[in-house]
Amino acid sequence: MSRIGKQPIPVPVGVTITVDGQHVSVKGAKGLLERTVREEIKIVQQDNELLIDTHVVDNKSSAFRGLFRSLINNMVVGVDQGFKKIMLVEGVGYKANVTGNTLTLNVGYSNPVDFILPDGITASVENNTKINLESIDKELLGLTASQIRSIRKPEPYKGKGIRYSDEHIVRKVGKSAGKK
Repeated sequence: MSRIGKQPIPVPVGVTITVDGQHVSVKGAKGLLERTVREEIKIVQQDNELLIDTHVVDNKSSAFRGLFRSLINNMVVGVDQGFKKIMLVEGVGYKANVTGNTLTLNVGYSNPVDFILPDGITASVENNTKINLESIDKELLGLTASQIRSIRKPEPYKGKGIRYSDEHIVRKVGKSAGKK
């Protein structure tokens, strides 16, 4: 039984949800998000909250109930408040720069790496080392941050690379100095 799926989704003021069969669209101050849910899932609107239910009672549909409750809740929060992810670029000479929808990273390669930001993602850079990513779509934001991190993952000896601001890199000691 899904405990997450049983919880109602609160709908804040200014957010409108339209359910058309299996298609859900959420519109708010920051934009519009749409998603199609599976056949087993039934969405019920009551006053200013949304309930997720299933047509069939089994483990698989219960799991999907919790999944789609989380996805729709993320849509509601996204169009109301938005999501933000902060990434740090660490290393001597490592820096980042944003021009339009292109993020340029100088991270130890012979040439700078240009990363084209997808539609719906905005980026800003502070002090050449702090990348702020913002979006209303949590799924797209996480995917984009993961792709940026994969350009130069943090290494365990000096911690050089691109990491999330809340990520902790476990450091290794390295080699000892010379044999005796």
